[in-house]
Amino acid sequence: MTNAKTRVMPLAGTTALVAGATRGAGRAIAVQLGAAGATVYVTGRTTRTRVSEVGRPAETVEETAELVTAAGGEGIAVPTDHLVPDQVRALVTRIDEERGRLDVLVNSLWGGDHLLKFGVTMWDTDLEAGLRMLDLGIRSHAITSSCALPLLVRHPGGLVVEMTDGTAEYNTAHFRENFFYDLAKTTPIRMAFALAEDLKHVGGTAVAVTPGFLRSEEMLDAFGVREDNWRDGTKKDPHFAIAESPVYVGRAVAALAADPDRHRWNGRSLSSGQLAEEYGFTDADGSQPDAWGYFLDVVHGGKKATADDYR
Repeated sequence: MTNAKTRVMPLAGTTALVAGATRGAGRAIAVQLGAAGATVYVTGRTTRTRVSEVGRPAETVEETAELVTAAGGEGIAVPTDHLVPDQVRALVTRIDEERGRLDVLVNSLWGGDHLLKFGVTMWDTDLEAGLRMLDLGIRSHAITSSCALPLLVRHPGGLVVEMTDGTAEYNTAHFRENFFYDLAKTTPIRMAFALAEDLKHVGGTAVAVTPGFLRSEEMLDAFGVREDNWRDGTKKDPHFAIAESPVYVGRAVAALAADPDRHRWNGRSLSSGQLAEEYGFTDADGSQPDAWGYFLDVVHGGKKATADDYR
């Protein structure tokens, strides 16, 4: 029987930082990087001694680190507020002192869903809530990259992944239903494009990666379902049939990190479904959903098809 000690570990010896790894896509990415053998520094503001911004019991950064280690890697929890540059600098200094290198940086920082109200005009959106979304989705990414990239570029071949919601093709053509959310989720795509220009001169790669219709903890709560009965959510929204688990995008980022030819993606906007087709991995249930293809072709393009045709 194959286990963590006997299976191939393509990221053994690799050091990764997943910024924003307490739950959802960030947690799944950290775990899948660990499953591939990486040492993963995982950060977030929710710890066993500090509750989340929304004030409810939530997953913690320590739990994520334990899951990384259980998967076969080494998880290291470092509570960090990525809107405080000194905290991020201290984090990077620690990685340098302990590992001497950083090979993969994943900016999975967000945590603004509780601030979001769809279908509300920009001027009717609470300004403080809107600016907070921009801080969480843009400013935190810029601070983290500014502090971490000097260590990442010390060795050629580093990878930066800007996590977002939506592909370049989709977000360019479709308003994301809230002014501040649209900016917060479209800007990381441009950030990856811009970082790619800087990194190509030092042998690095930057990409934007999006999951599809993600069955995050927040989304499952919103639909009143659990992972084991998630299809019941289609009663509320038929398009939920295309939803994917966080494992899927976790495997997407791990596949990218393990690809020695990943520089061919430099500056691109990539989806979990697109990368699954390229690398051959599946979601936890063995399917290969292509949510953004479904949204573009069926929901907006009028193609006669169902979600099952895109799984």
